[in-house]
Amino acid sequence: MPRPTQPGTTAGPATVIALANQKGGVAKTTSVASLGAAFAERGKKVLLIDLDPQACLTFSLGVDPDSLETSINEVLLGKADISDAVIACDDGFDLVPSVIDLAGAEAMLLPRPGREYVLRTALEASRAAYDIILLDCSPSLGVITLNALTAADSLIIPMPCEMLSHRGVGQLLDTVADVQKILNRDLEVLGVLPTLFDGRSRHAREVLADVGERYELTVLEPPIPKTVRFAEAPAAGRSILATSRTSKGAEAYRNVAASLLKQL
Repeated sequence: MPRPTQPGTTAGPATVIALANQKGGVAKTTSVASLGAAFAERGKKVLLIDLDPQACLTFSLGVDPDSLETSINEVLLGKADISDAVIACDDGFDLVPSVIDLAGAEAMLLPRPGREYVLRTALEASRAAYDIILLDCSPSLGVITLNALTAADSLIIPMPCEMLSHRGVGQLLDTVADVQKILNRDLEVLGVLPTLFDGRSRHAREVLADVGERYELTVLEPPIPKTVRFAEAPAAGRSILATSRTSKGAEAYRNVAASLLKQL
């Protein structure tokens, strides 16, 4: 559910969902693009925000970061509003892109009072224009990721079905617990999103069965299968729902999105 409006704010109806995992290579960016497209297919007004200096989401949606005058970097530094940075994408959602300069924003935000609330404040004017806002976090637990967790109503943790990924989930949940105590008491963990799932692998099936019980988290279903179709989509600047509409990967994200909409 959207967070209650704080005194003096004008937050709109959008639900803000962060996708975070400090481990790289977990299909986080793919999940943001694919869920965004799935929500848009269902008639939702969706905004994606790229919070990673590597700008993988921006690249994968066909936007060249080097050609941008305004990005999330300028928004976080107070030089532009969110609306100034929005780009309409072919998949039916809007994007606030990222640039490599965002790597320097961490240092510039550190001395600022209330630095963890910068993104939350920047989003206030945009919440009324969207149904869902998805935040693609960088693979770290720095100031910008803390901004995402502070601004978000909910968190989804993409996690490959591999044993080594468990450790990253535990570390992230420790950070989430601190955020809930200090910065955002209303942050809700929607669950773990299993990615890169190979149903033929006994190991993958065992990890999938174990993760929900180990961390007392909901495991979002169905698991997202491992397929080359995901690697092909960024080359076209689109999500897999556009480049391979009937693939198992596209259908899995559609089903996850449908399940999430029942909770939001």
